[in-house]
Formats: sequence, structure tokens, C-alpha cells
Amino acid sequence: MKKIILLISLYLISALLLQGCKKQEEQVVFQEETQNKNNQVKEIIPYGDALSTGEIAEPINLIPALASDSASHNVTQYIYNGLVKYDKDLNLVGDLAERWEISDDKKVFTFYLKKGVKWHDGVEFTADDVKFTYEFMISDDTPTAYDGDFRAVESVEVVDKYTVKVTYKEALSPALASWGIWMMPRHALKDKPSKSPLQRKPIGTGPYMLESWKPGQSITLTAFHDYFEGRPKIEKVFIRVIPNQTTQFLELLNGSIDIMGLNPKQEKFDTNTPRYIENYNTYSFLDFSYTYIGYNFKLEPFNNKLVRRALTHAIDKQSMVDGLLYGKGYAAEGPYKPDSYWYNKNAKGPEYNKEKAKALLKEAGFEDIDNDGFLEYKGKKFTIELMTNLNNEVRSKIAELVQHSWAEVGIKTQIKVLEWATMLGDLNKGNFQAVILGWSTVLDPDQYDIWATERCGGNGQNFICYSNEEVDRLLTEGRKVFNKEERRIYYDKVQEILADEQPYTFLYFPYSHIALNKRFQNVEPARAGITYNFIDWYVSKEYQKYKVIEE
Repeated sequence: MKKIILLISLYLISALLLQGCKKQEEQVVFQEETQNKNNQVKEIIPYGDALSTGEIAEPINLIPALASDSASHNVTQYIYNGLVKYDKDLNLVGDLAERWEISDDKKVFTFYLKKGVKWHDGVEFTADDVKFTYEFMISDDTPTAYDGDFRAVESVEVVDKYTVKVTYKEALSPALASWGIWMMPRHALKDKPSKSPLQRKPIGTGPYMLESWKPGQSITLTAFHDYFEGRPKIEKVFIRVIPNQTTQFLELLNGSIDIMGLNPKQEKFDTNTPRYIENYNTYSFLDFSYTYIGYNFKLEPFNNKLVRRALTHAIDKQSMVDGLLYGKGYAAEGPYKPDSYWYNKNAKGPEYNKEKAKALLKEAGFEDIDNDGFLEYKGKKFTIELMTNLNNEVRSKIAELVQHSWAEVGIKTQIKVLEWATMLGDLNKGNFQAVILGWSTVLDPDQYDIWATERCGGNGQNFICYSNEEVDRLLTEGRKVFNKEERRIYYDKVQEILADEQPYTFLYFPYSHIALNKRFQNVEPARAGITYNFIDWYVSKEYQKYKVIEE
């Protein structure tokens, strides 16, 4: 009889046992024995169970190079690998690459790939896939925002099945880190990649494979038993679309989901109940992200530095941190974390000062002609349309605070709330005035894709179309320098220019608060967060909510 592996809730199993069902004898619990250096068994680590999580929005595309939304990347992180990755201490280590060599002039990188790595369909991962990924990233048929570093590559040569030589036009300091990009399967994606069915049915080398996708409802991932780093202990990952953080928290408390990012209010007020304390741990750390207001440089008056500085002067960032984040965060002056080596403490943007804001607006041509308390611009009624995304409670409150703050200096604001996919479409088309968004930061200080003039428009990340020749020069030169102290000089200057010009109103760096069910073990918080070793998480047999049984 054909055998089918199913996930069945323990509650259902109990019901079957009460009915005298013989399935109890057929239960299969996969396990491994870990050994100490004396070759003695220390503990038995079981396989099985599932992690259930929620996403506010449905993923848009499961080919990660074609996706710019967090929901898509939160799914694809389980499915794909790069040649390199960051370990728990944020050091670059090999992922699909066993090792690499870098030439003395820093222009040639030779990657030696791990052997025997399989794609989810059983085909072996080879050097041909690396070359194909490069070609895919720079193709005019690939609408990606992540091609910047690969445009600097002169050639990619397949030396043999497991060796790839990458030659750059000139030395590029973020080159090695850029190969953390998702490797793509040549055999499955080579024909019309931008229209590939892999957008909905991905094939990766990662620890989990797509099992099912119910549009608007859920995605189920199942462990890839042939994963090159070893079979994941957790058998399934359930990703449910729950478009509201309040509902997500209720689902967490009733056990329907196991992990979620708490908003500041939830972390402050909702985690002290006996039910939460008994069942969940909270992990908090300064996030690798910042929240900002971006201005469309193609529209007047947002292309006027006086106006942007005035709008920043009008906002009390520290009160926002204290009130919205309950003190769990830092007011932002620029794009680098305050605890980062690259942070320039001397690059200060406009401080909170309503009188300075009013003076700058007057200098820029604003005047209250009809004495209604709101300023006209060049004699005409003026309203800023401030865009943000639906179902993000914190950003909605930011919008309300900003609306109030700008009103105090005479600027009328209309808040526009859109679904995530719709908002991204408008941003890519330039259909916005001001928007509340966030960027996830990376360890390398390179900010070329966000601020460089050539990254404006199309699929570039410089969607506000900021342009400054000196910033372009500094970003270009900074990518060529490998000495940290020398390189820092370039990014210090970039921060000073951004602080002066205010292309963004940089708001704050928040703390992340992750709630996780206590049944998951081997969770080890580190500088990289908590999920870097997810394939080694497990649930002891007696606490497994779902059992793997065989029929």
C-alpha cells in the first residue's frame, strides 16, 4: 500500500485513540541521537511538528529577485540559498560555497562549491546555476531591484562543475557579500524567467519546499529531507495570511500560530498575562531596520530642500519613540544604526523646532493667504498626501502624529492608506507625494542602490529619485575601498549630506519583539537574531502539537 506522510493534530490523534483505532502502533517519530566527544549519547532530538506563523499580506512572487515585498521574502528565506551567508555573529561564511579565493587586486573571486547539493526536484546544483543566476540578475527581461552589484561584474566563468570564477571590472568592496543572493535553478528557469511558473511553484536548494499555496489563505512548506546541511527537525512551516496584528496576537494566544512580531503596544501591555508567560518567550533586539518618510523628488515642492527640512523640523522624533515605541528604539538621524561602526554621530538632521519649520516654509514660498490656519503654496491651496500601507497599526499612528505635527506649522495633510501590493505599484510608478516606509539594513555600509541617481526609476530602490552628484561620487568611490577606516570617510560624508538635504525624514530605529511558543527548543539568541539556526530547532516528543504518522 502506498505510504503517505500526514501531519495530524495531537487532539485528533487523541480522538482516534479513544475510538480504539490501531493507528497508534503505526506512529513514526523520526529522531537522531546527538553525541558528545566521548561518543556517548547525550539526548534524543526528535523530528516532526510544525511552526505556524502569520503574514499581514500575501506574498507577491516567490522568485525573490522579482519581489520587493517583505511577505514574499519571509517565505523565500526558507526556500533558497546563496553562495555565502552571515553566521550568528554576523561574519560572512560559506553557504553553497565551500570556500573561496580572492585575487590580490580584489577583482577576481573564485568560488569552490559544495558537492552533492540538490535542488528540490532532485537535480544537482552546479557552477552552471551560479552563472545562470548572474545572467538572470542582469537580464533586461528580469525586472529586479537587486541587480546593482552584478552590473559591476565583467565576466562569470564556469571553470568546472564545482568551480566558478567571477571577474569584476574594478575592485568592489561589497562584492563577496553580494553573493549571498538567491541562487536560481538554470534547468527550471532558463525559458522566459520573468513569466516562469516558479513565481508560484518555486524550486530552491533551501531547507524547505513549497507544498501548497491557497491564495489569500495560507502557504505550507515541508522539510527538504535531502537538504545539504541536514534534514530540518521541524517538518512543516504553515504561513497564514492574517491581515491584522491584533488578530494575529489573538491567534497566538489560542495556539493557532506559534511565532509573530509583536508591535510595541502588544509587547508593553499584552505579554504580562499568566497565559502568555506560561506559553511564550519574548526575544527583543535592536532591529536591522529604520522607519522614514520619503519624498518624491519629481514633484514640487518636495524637490526643495527648504521644504523637506521644514517638514523634519516639525516632527518630534523622540516623542514618537517614547509614545509609539514605549522607549524601545532610537530617534534616527540617517540610515545607519546608532550601534553600527558606520554611524556618524556628527551627522545631525534638523532638530524638532516648530518656529524654524515655519520660517523655512515662508522662505520657500508658503503663506496663509485666507487665514484658515493652513498655508497656500504659490497662492494655491496645498495638501500633502501621506501614503502608508494597510493593516500596520504603528505606521497608521505615525501618519496621524505626522498629520498633527505638520498641521501645527500650517501644512494640511491627507492620509492615504493602501493595500501593500497597490502601494508598491504606485511607488514604482512615482504616483505618490510622501510615504511612510521602512528599510531593512545590511551589514555592509554600501547604500548605492538606495541613493545613487542611476538607481532612480524602473525597478531601482531609489524610488524617490534623489539625485546628488557628490553623493554619487562618494558612493561609487566608497565601493572601491576595502580598508574599514578609509572607507568610513566616504560614508561619514554621505551621512552629512543626507542630514543636510533630508531626502527622507529619518524617524527611528525600533526594537524588534518576537513572540515564540516555548515548546520550540534549541533557540539561541545571537547578534543575527533567533532564526539563523531554524533548521536545528526542535520540539520534544511529549510537546509536539503535530505528529508525523504513516498510513
